[in-house]
Amino acid sequence: MVHATLEAADDVRRAIEAIESAEVHAAGDDGRIVVVVEDTATATAADQIMAMHQIPGVISVTLTYHHFEDLSQPAGCASS
Repeated sequence: MVHATLEAADDVRRAIEAIESAEVHAAGDDGRIVVVVEDTATATAADQIMAMHQIPGVISVTLTYHHFEDLSQPAGCASS
């Protein structure tokens, strides 16, 4: 969840959309923006979240949900 000033919300949204694996899922009229980020070959999701803190107009960035899949396991296989 990214919270931006109302004046900068559109610019913040565009800056987030320019991040390689960040996807804006919703944006409210109050400056709150719901974003999903994924690790890439060159940056972790944590790195991308920290980069969002540096966008002018961002008030806060909060990690609301974290999901991790072990990609070394084939899909549908559970480890015992």
